[in-house]
Amino acid sequence: MQKFFLILIVFALAGCTYAGPFVTHISQNKDGSLTVEKCMVEHNAFSGAVATTNCTQSKV
Repeated sequence: MQKFFLILIVFALAGCTYAGPFVTHISQNKDGSLTVEKCMVEHNAFSGAVATTNCTQSKV
């Protein structure tokens, strides 16, 4: 029974993977500078959903 719960916990923790930060958006401002948005990317292997979290913007 303990092995079953251990395997269940391992699968629950392995369901989501994080990668990043990745550049998710680049836009040009009116003054000619660029705004770059970087986000952490989370992929849920069970549902196939991709989500972005912890986004930061920097002006270049």
